[in-house]
Amino acid sequence: MSGKLWLAAALMISFLLPVHADPWSSTMQGGGTVTVDPDTDRANITRDGVTTPLWNGVHRLQDGSTLIVNHGIAVPTEPIIESRRLPPPETEAWQDVNIIGYSPCEKLVRQVCGRENQCADAGACDPANQLLAMEKQERGNSDNPSLMTYTSGQCLNAMKDREYFSDCRQPETVGGD
Repeated sequence: MSGKLWLAAALMISFLLPVHADPWSSTMQGGGTVTVDPDTDRANITRDGVTTPLWNGVHRLQDGSTLIVNHGIAVPTEPIIESRRLPPPETEAWQDVNIIGYSPCEKLVRQVCGRENQCADAGACDPANQLLAMEKQERGNSDNPSLMTYTSGQCLNAMKDREYFSDCRQPETVGGD
């Protein structure tokens, strides 16, 4: 697979993979634990170690709220919906950092392709250049182009992957004059 196809496939797969949420659970007023599967909304109850589907109807929970089950499917309540929300993203160490000198993606290209582009045929050179183009575009669209972008952070991570983004090894010049 060429470098362009590899990078495109990796990016597409990362966006298509589902985010796994834990099942929502609560305690029934009469005892037992109700769980609702985040993928199917199927409601189950566990009592004395035995798990069975929760029957259709309105069920009172320990906190006084109710859960409605219709054809084995729980009608999502606010607590169920809230349990599925992704937490806000953590601030990365690179966010809001000024770029001084070469940007992380420029450094990655120099690392992989060489300072004089002498390793342009290296397998990771093309993906490194694609990241550089993305970083330039993000910086160009930014209100403050001197700040690192999301892609700048990706380049910082890529520079640590010395197996794929290996250093350009310029062949030694042989000969004499």
